[in-house]
Amino acid sequence: MKSTYNESTKIEMSDSMRSALALSKYIIGLCTVEKNPISNLQLQKILYYIQREFLRKGTEAFPEEIQAWQFGPVVPVVYKNYCAFGSRSISMQYTIDVDDYLPGEICLINRIVRVKREKNPWELVRETHQRGRAWSITYSHYGNTNAPISKELIKRVG
Repeated sequence: MKSTYNESTKIEMSDSMRSALALSKYIIGLCTVEKNPISNLQLQKILYYIQREFLRKGTEAFPEEIQAWQFGPVVPVVYKNYCAFGSRSISMQYTIDVDDYLPGEICLINRIVRVKREKNPWELVRETHQRGRAWSITYSHYGNTNAPISKELIKRVG
């Protein structure tokens, strides 16, 4: 990934696109440009669904673990980066080079983002909390400890 500097946000971006934080910047930028910004809660669930689909195709969207938090799956580094927004929408424009993803992967990411961002954040929470799903199994077993959700479990039962 090329290192770029976005003058409007004053943020240096040189992280690998195959990181959850870089992917989240891409998602936030896409939603902002399309005038449909998302909250941190929505972002967390969108990252989860993207990772699930990539895992089902035999690869991963990003290497960071997803944890079972009270309100669903969370990528901690991304959560911490945007937690100051609270429940408000994150409207930021980033200049992100997506060369680390294949064109078909970008199409998949965009499709998931566009479908899931239309849902109410609490509907996304309900979806990920469904019995028999990866979050539910992990949270039931470990409780409110922010335990990692295994990638195999995400792949297998979503």
